[in-house]
Amino acid sequence: MREFLEFIIRQLVEYPDEMMLTEIPSGKTTMFRLQLRQSDVGRVIGRNGQTIHAIRALLASSAARHGQRATLEILE
Repeated sequence: MREFLEFIIRQLVEYPDEMMLTEIPSGKTTMFRLQLRQSDVGRVIGRNGQTIHAIRALLASSAARHGQRATLEILE
């Protein structure tokens, strides 16, 4: 899941080398925390939150295939 999420986000941001994705496993739930440059946050969130909503839906679907749950949180 982590590689999948990193791939998607790296394609969206302008400065992919400054992206930090932290994985916090907790039983059947995994929380991903994403730290980006301030100018890239808007690119990941998208207009009216459509992009982040789509990323979270893909992440949830990928996690469900493995019998788990996953969430994504953007830190500023």
